[in-house]
Amino acid sequence: MSDSPDPAPARNPWTWRVIVLAAVVVVAVVVWLVVRDDGGDGATAASPPPTATATQDASPDPSASPTTTGAAGCAETDEGTPEGADTHETVDVDGDGEADTAWLTGGADRRFGITTASGATFSVAVDSASPQRASAVVNVVAAGDDTAPIALVDTGREVLLFSAADCDLAATQNLAGAPYTFDKGFTGQGTGVGCTEVDGALHLAGLNATSADGGSFTVERTFVDLDDGALAASNGEASTVAEGAGADDPVVVTAQETSCGELAVGEDGPVEPQS
Repeated sequence: MSDSPDPAPARNPWTWRVIVLAAVVVVAVVVWLVVRDDGGDGATAASPPPTATATQDASPDPSASPTTTGAAGCAETDEGTPEGADTHETVDVDGDGEADTAWLTGGADRRFGITTASGATFSVAVDSASPQRASAVVNVVAAGDDTAPIALVDTGREVLLFSAADCDLAATQNLAGAPYTFDKGFTGQGTGVGCTEVDGALHLAGLNATSADGGSFTVERTFVDLDDGALAASNGEASTVAEGAGADDPVVVTAQETSCGELAVGEDGPVEPQS
């Protein structure tokens, strides 16, 4: 019997394979955990971005053009309605849906003007030798292929016609390039002004009520053709609208007044203040 130690028992080859396989599994698990925590291709990376980031991305581009949201209307001016002017609420002349204000001043430099709800004021001189107090009315009438606001300023002898379109007041011109006016019986060319509704729009017309005996009247109406913006006017179709009418007949009374639709001077517009 020998005194040397017994040799170590031989390792089973399957034992080594199990150990190696276990080590590989452990390493694989550790690597997966590290990748997952770093935001790799796992479920965390595929999650939706935070709400705050999404909201920031939805904000408007500051370099984009601003969007205009205001309603139509004339730009505000430094001038306003003159102190002492007679004022009257009138129709919307600048398309912002708000009623505007017409006014008249008195004296040697009398003026007619409009101040819009948006704060714009524009006016024009009332150039007439008539000693009577002026009165005015504003309405929207057919003009060209559309409609336009106009102003009628009655001085007693004549009626001045102004375009009130495009935030301005301008004397409407006749075919000769002179201001278009209506006679109020002073020159025998007419007696009044009115507006008749045709196809849903008011059409401006000159009126003339004449009588041979002072008791029976004939009333003639001449439509006025206005261009776009009512800056130019010409005489249109003329017709007889009444014959043998009495002096108190509404058609005769209207033919001796200045009105447009249901609006009449002296009632539905400003009147020149006493000077």
